[in-house]
Amino acid sequence: MHDEIFFDRFLKYMSVTVTEMFRDPDFYRAVREKVIPVLKTFPFVKIWHAGCATGEEVYSMAILLHEENFLDRARIYATDFNKHSLAAAEAGIYPEERMPNYIANYLAGGGSRDFSDYYSAGYGLAKMKDFLKERITFSYHNLVTDGVFGEMNFIACRNVMIYFDKVLQSRVLTLFTDSLRHGGFLCLGNRETLNFSNVKNHYQAADVKQKIYRKIGAAHV
Repeated sequence: MHDEIFFDRFLKYMSVTVTEMFRDPDFYRAVREKVIPVLKTFPFVKIWHAGCATGEEVYSMAILLHEENFLDRARIYATDFNKHSLAAAEAGIYPEERMPNYIANYLAGGGSRDFSDYYSAGYGLAKMKDFLKERITFSYHNLVTDGVFGEMNFIACRNVMIYFDKVLQSRVLTLFTDSLRHGGFLCLGNRETLNFSNVKNHYQAADVKQKIYRKIGAAHV
């Protein structure tokens, strides 16, 4: 018999949710410099954060887009298979004690404004501002079993596939390729690669060090 409540609790404790705002600041600096200028050539863009965990990197992207005067022309889809992490992401409430580290990451990633403009603090907690949440759609999606999340201009799935075997990695990379528009960007974690994958020839590197790739071919068949 399948116990859905037990399964959800199991996922809560087994899922890896190590993340932080503006994690790997050099990545965000590269996005500012090499990706945003391309995205700005479109009237509207769709961004997918796959495996968003508790949402810190999603809000980081929303802040970056806001500072580039582009947030109102974007829709960010934040997905995860862990319903507990997804609920935390949608709430957007984090321990205030983490903010100094997040601020340091933000500044290292090219931020130049007052980071406190993006959250309200009180009772030891920091709540992300509503104007950031308005452009984010949080949704359940399982990379292993669910289908195409299509017509995206930008997909970020960083440090998620390191926990998958080669078969699952291949499936997920094919899913991303089929979900990405021609000329769109795929961003992986620093320990992940397209090398030896069946979709490698559909991409060219936009930033090799930061694992940012641009789709140049048709969808994988």
